Amino acid sequence: MKTIRFLLGCVLLCAGIAHAAEKPLIRIGARVFTEQTLLAEITAQYLRTQGYDAQVTGGLGSNLARSAQETGQLDLVWEYTGVSLVSYNHVTETLDSQQSLARVTELDAKKGLTWLSPSKFSNTYALALPENIAARYPQINTISELDTALRNAANDHPLVALDTEFANRSDGLAGMVKRYDMDLTRRNIRQMDAGLVYTALRNGQVFAGLVYTTDGRLSAFKLKLLADDKHYFPDYTAAPVVRQAYLDTHPQLAAQLKPLADLFDDETMRQLNARVDVNHESPSAVAADFLRQHPLLSIH
Repeated sequence: MKTIRFLLGCVLLCAGIAHAAEKPLIRIGARVFTEQTLLAEITAQYLRTQGYDAQVTGGLGSNLARSAQETGQLDLVWEYTGVSLVSYNHVTETLDSQQSLARVTELDAKKGLTWLSPSKFSNTYALALPENIAARYPQINTISELDTALRNAANDHPLVALDTEFANRSDGLAGMVKRYDMDLTRRNIRQMDAGLVYTALRNGQVFAGLVYTTDGRLSAFKLKLLADDKHYFPDYTAAPVVRQAYLDTHPQLAAQLKPLADLFDDETMRQLNARVDVNHESPSAVAADFLRQHPLLSIH
């Protein structure tokens, strides 16, 4: 009897190992901000229902994530057209959303990376006013009008909060100042962590600040987005980018990810981001709840 039980145990163990081995491993990378964490977690949980062994590596810088993908250490990253266009491929011409997607698709294909069906949201930069400033200056609706107000209010030492990365990138602050001929110098700029920009805006400590258009704190903190009337900020449509070598081995992945990408639009991402950044829910719990709300995704 003991022999039979032992043999049966071996058979079940081998069957379990074989079943586990059948699940293709997919390594998903996420950069170090809430939206990236959420996209990676939702994608991983979803792909597990599709039979994948999905593993997430988070907290990555942009260049590290791209390098890891190009060298085959990551299989999938949710990328933004503007990041690839400007930061990775050094394209400086102004392109609309369709042109941007077409260009990065072409350029990244040469690096062995494939852009799959994009989402319906673009997480681009914007300048925003805190509630108290928006009420005091209702005439400020564009970046050009902000610049005029900053010049006229110079004696009040109006401050503009920018995250450190944007402030020090050639395609960030320097390019914006040049495009708009803005009166922004060390005198009236305050560099800080991106999260602290929102805190300063919420507390009315600055005249304006740099934000991201799908951030959940925009509505929660009652911030007023200003129109980019000279079209400086690139399009940042998000899409899953996969190594072509991985896609060659698992061609069904493109079709599997399309219905997921179709669910993400600007408002959806703001709500998801707000649940983490404002309500302090865990990304894994938010991801699980999102997938429960869309049960058709689990059919495969």
